[in-house]
Amino acid sequence: MSTTAAHLTAQPPAGTGFRVYHPALPEVCPRDPARMALAADADGRCEIFTWNAVTGTARQVTDSPHGTLHCALDADARVWWFAEDRHGHGLWYFQDFEGGARQPGLTGLAPGLPHGLAVSDAGTVALGLGDGSGMTVHLGRPGGPARQVWTVDGQALLTGISPSGGLLAVSGAAGSDRAVTLVTCSGKVLDQLSGHHGRLWALGFAPSPAGTELLLVQEHDDRYRLATWRPGSGLLPQDWCRFDTEITARWYPAERRVLIRQDRHGRSTLAAADLDRRTLTPVPSPPGTLLDAAPHPGDDVHYLWTDTATPPRMCSTAGTRLPELATLPAPAPGRHRELWTPGPDGPVHTLLSEPEPVTGRRPPLVFLVHGGPADHDRDAYDPEVHSLVASGFAVARVNYRGSTGYGPRWRAAYGAGVGLTQVADLVAVRGDLLRRGLARADAIGLWGTSWGGYLALLALGTRPDLWQAGVAVKPVADCAAAYRTGTPALRALDERLFGGTPDTVPERYARSSPLHYAADVRAPLLVIAATLDTKCPPGQVRSYLGALRRAGAAHESMWLETGHDGYTGAHHVAVLHRALGFLDQHLRRAPAAHRTPRPPVDGVSGGTGPSGAPGA
Repeated sequence: MSTTAAHLTAQPPAGTGFRVYHPALPEVCPRDPARMALAADADGRCEIFTWNAVTGTARQVTDSPHGTLHCALDADARVWWFAEDRHGHGLWYFQDFEGGARQPGLTGLAPGLPHGLAVSDAGTVALGLGDGSGMTVHLGRPGGPARQVWTVDGQALLTGISPSGGLLAVSGAAGSDRAVTLVTCSGKVLDQLSGHHGRLWALGFAPSPAGTELLLVQEHDDRYRLATWRPGSGLLPQDWCRFDTEITARWYPAERRVLIRQDRHGRSTLAAADLDRRTLTPVPSPPGTLLDAAPHPGDDVHYLWTDTATPPRMCSTAGTRLPELATLPAPAPGRHRELWTPGPDGPVHTLLSEPEPVTGRRPPLVFLVHGGPADHDRDAYDPEVHSLVASGFAVARVNYRGSTGYGPRWRAAYGAGVGLTQVADLVAVRGDLLRRGLARADAIGLWGTSWGGYLALLALGTRPDLWQAGVAVKPVADCAAAYRTGTPALRALDERLFGGTPDTVPERYARSSPLHYAADVRAPLLVIAATLDTKCPPGQVRSYLGALRRAGAAHESMWLETGHDGYTGAHHVAVLHRALGFLDQHLRRAPAAHRTPRPPVDGVSGGTGPSGAPGA
């Protein structure tokens, strides 16, 4: 455990040539806003640091060979972090802001998966620990013995504790009959909110100790609206505060005000909602994407801003000094624009990045397919886009049906079937780019990670004549096997998307599975998988690779000794170099040794970049 003070600078650490970032703002101490904690780069991996806004200095708190990502800072300035092994199992610990001994969050617990942490103003700590099939909430005083208060099977997350410490909010699947459960600290269910008539997400209790009030977002009538819940009053929708695309929100420190961040068509906006006056006021922010935003005392708003040409920057509307993240000496290379392609459920939005024009033919084009599916590509910096454009490729990022940022109907549009609907959108955009003269039919590839890797495999198998190369990183390759060996959250997602399990609707899983089409793959394919992956398990990838071998399909594979989500940049850089070399070889039809794909200038790595809903 390191206690050496250090400045968080924009220089990459010696010996690595890259830095990693986690797209989240620092946690701020409620009683001393100058004290902060965050996950930041430490020799190419994420670790937890403290940050003093007055002195502008940082202190590294954790030092793990696999990195550390989850952290919090309570009102008593205790820094909390989740120390986990390579399989994701671990325990919560804390330390005073200025240093000192590491202490267990609660004693008497066996390691588990992190399912939430909450600390009340009264000093009660609640920990959610999972075992792969469910979640248990434990209560106690920091460093004291744990008391088990609530256990639930399936998908669940501890999302808050009331300021007095008397009430817990536990979230399940947003569309289930237990979307949000309110549990007393004695383990009694006070209320259970169903998402059957509109998916429901809990966002946390109001910080005021004067009354207990929970903030929520509800999907209703093809919109997203704010809602609140109070004991005895139940759920109260705020019908005056509605949005046509996805939102999230946070309470301001005082009064009944919340800061709302909306994702819409690949960009973000902020607004302040006054629940008593029923008013909505825009909060100015630069054009682009806000990866995170949080209100603080004095109407200060911290936000993490980026656009396609600029790595994330932490900003404060009140000028508060915030840590610096890795940056670039100049904007990322290339020209960036957007286009819309007609589609059966509305136009499909694409973000197109191109290298500076050179004489000769159009450059090869790579479809960089986002994960999720409940996520979307943004006007935001992406090191893979940077590396591809710097290496002479054009990049198309398509927000296919199922993506967030375009409203509930778009997110639920799966008319051609799971995966097949999304492939149809990729195919439509490909045709549109060819008609516009923005691509060459003989030099188009696919590159996706997780759900994006799944779509890359599915596109290569179902439309083999359209692509000249493909890269699939940690993909779903066999839908039925992935369901049976995946996490509860992913099984719930699959059941919602497919309308059942592989036993009840086997034909739907087979029809949407890349394994079903492996023998039809014609383009050279690189598959990169992880031996410790619980979201896209290795067994189903090995089955797919076996099918490729039996069919004689040209392919390569690469295995990482990691889980699905890693906190070290070295693995991401290794994947980046392998994928770029592969695409360079097959899309340019030139020996890879004659070209050296260029990584991002200053090596800013988004290895722990934005993630979407479970399964992203």
